[in-house]
Amino acid sequence: MPDNGWQVGIDIGGTFTDLVALRPTTGELRSIKVPTQRNDPVASIKAALAAAGLAAIDVDDLVHGTTLVTNAIVEDRVEPVALIATEGFEDVLDIARAGRQHLYRLDLPPKRAAQVPPERRLSLAERMDHTGAAIKAPDAAAIAEVVRQARTSGVESVAVSLLHAYANPAHERALGAALKSALPFVSLSHEINPETREFERTATTVLNASVMPIAARYLDRLQREVQGSRLHVMHSAGGMASPEAAAHRPLAMALSGPAAGIAAAQHVAATLGLDRVLSFDMGGTTTDVCLVAKGVAEISTDSKLAGRPVRQPMVAVESIGAGGGSLVMLGTGGLSIGPESAGAEPGPAAYGRGGTRPTVTDANAVLGYLDTSRRLGGAISLDVKAAEAALAPLAQRLGVSVIELALGVQRVANATMVRALARVTVERGVDGRQCTLLAFGGAGPMHAAALAREFGITEIVVPRFSSGFSALGCIVADMSYTQQQAVRMLSTEWDANRFAKLHDDMLATLMAPLQRQGHDKTAIQVERTALVRYVGQSYAVEVPFTHPLDLDRLGRDFRTRHREIYGYATDEHWEMQSLRLRTLVARRTTFGPHAAPGVMPEPTSIRPCWFEKSAPHDTPRYDRDLLPSGAVIEGPAVIEDAWSTIVVPPGYVLNADEMGRLWIREKP
Repeated sequence: MPDNGWQVGIDIGGTFTDLVALRPTTGELRSIKVPTQRNDPVASIKAALAAAGLAAIDVDDLVHGTTLVTNAIVEDRVEPVALIATEGFEDVLDIARAGRQHLYRLDLPPKRAAQVPPERRLSLAERMDHTGAAIKAPDAAAIAEVVRQARTSGVESVAVSLLHAYANPAHERALGAALKSALPFVSLSHEINPETREFERTATTVLNASVMPIAARYLDRLQREVQGSRLHVMHSAGGMASPEAAAHRPLAMALSGPAAGIAAAQHVAATLGLDRVLSFDMGGTTTDVCLVAKGVAEISTDSKLAGRPVRQPMVAVESIGAGGGSLVMLGTGGLSIGPESAGAEPGPAAYGRGGTRPTVTDANAVLGYLDTSRRLGGAISLDVKAAEAALAPLAQRLGVSVIELALGVQRVANATMVRALARVTVERGVDGRQCTLLAFGGAGPMHAAALAREFGITEIVVPRFSSGFSALGCIVADMSYTQQQAVRMLSTEWDANRFAKLHDDMLATLMAPLQRQGHDKTAIQVERTALVRYVGQSYAVEVPFTHPLDLDRLGRDFRTRHREIYGYATDEHWEMQSLRLRTLVARRTTFGPHAAPGVMPEPTSIRPCWFEKSAPHDTPRYDRDLLPSGAVIEGPAVIEDAWSTIVVPPGYVLNADEMGRLWIREKP
């Protein structure tokens, strides 16, 4: 394929589709934001390319982040599935776990209904034990009969989760081979989640099967529409994969958009040599925070989506329902923010589209942070009077002014986000006050300084393309594949041969798609992580290691990390619960300078902004695109671009560097 030069990242959000394009040969950059066509994401991609003046043939690599899978699961628009389980274990989804989904709401169901109804739960007479030894092998007639039942069940997608298939997948492979000749979509648990815990493994495999037809149709159409460019898809572990791999394991795209933002955060952290970074992505509906240590984000494998287990390697993002469009409510405990949102339509009252319920954005508009003389993105006019009208009823109920209420809304929103920051730092043995806060998203830079002050962080950086940061992440992400496999091996009973075979088989599986895409084996990097715990512990500690494995060193590193997190370590026996491997081909994306030294521009306007209830401050506003390298602005000040607003409160100072990044620190 000829090298046409453009690297394009596209992130489809609920309201807007973001595009960032880089031409490495010239350093030219383009950034576009267009309204998302929610019922036709492919049309959104084509509209973004057209707005950027690009055709598919102009693009070398098109990397795409999408909420398609997430939305399908959250909105319960998934495809019907048949489940084949070991005989006697067909009802594992009904049995589930004993915990209630809503502990104190006895009027609500204790857990979500099983995704597969009883009539589509099929059984196969077979059995493996926990070591992988075959107790009963399925015969050809039994396999043929269950395949017939699956084919006549009326579904096109089937999930297979046989007992202890993570230890020995031979029976699943035999059944899978027969099913693939009869049905178009087959999801095997040893490929999707080869780990212990029967319920979570089965639920994850079923969820993957239920979105396979949706993802396959979408990716097939997208590949036809962007012929001429190489298409890649962001996955939840923060890298990009081929469309073929994504179609086989579409559940890996569940956190595609946030993972792209984390990929960009990792790139910035590595470029700047920052040891610890807290990414702070505040959008319209949610706020996502994540810890990036030494240029790498933590990976989590135990998550939930719409109340259903999702056991896939994902960046450890803490997501809360507190975004710019989150509704402000008054209950018995006082003000609360979210998780309900005004959405894209009608949106906050300040957007002038008919919204009447108060939101965080309305509070920011009343405080003067948003410029009513500008059209957000050239499309949205702000209406402060409508924002005041939305907040007024709450202010009257509390007996305060609208300004006091707006300041209170901001404090409550920041307090909610402080708790999220604590969960990804303090609860993991990290002093968050020593981190740099990386603020992006449409509303992140507006709240960053106040949030940093509340949490005790002294340094903030607002990156270039802060409102389209996830799209930027698409073009700086590595091509990578990640898998986690159960090991369950005691340090005192270590089987080196078994571990070596497990490691080598996993590595071959992960190397294969990269080699099929033309990458030489010598260019593929491998990251190895052991999940280690003391015998009897519920949760494991992540311990990186190098190949070949040094068992004594792994034990020392585990105890060191355990002491960092929990404050103690012992000489007790430990076990490796799971092994995680990640293969990657690093992308060497570089950007040229954005700004040169020059004369500081005059403010575009000076308007009152409220930072405390005593009186407003006359606050100058600046156009971000006009700031020269080395610009220094003392707060209070507001910096604006087409899509986002950066607030510099009194007592803070902003510095602009040559790459277009804005640094905000407290005055000495």
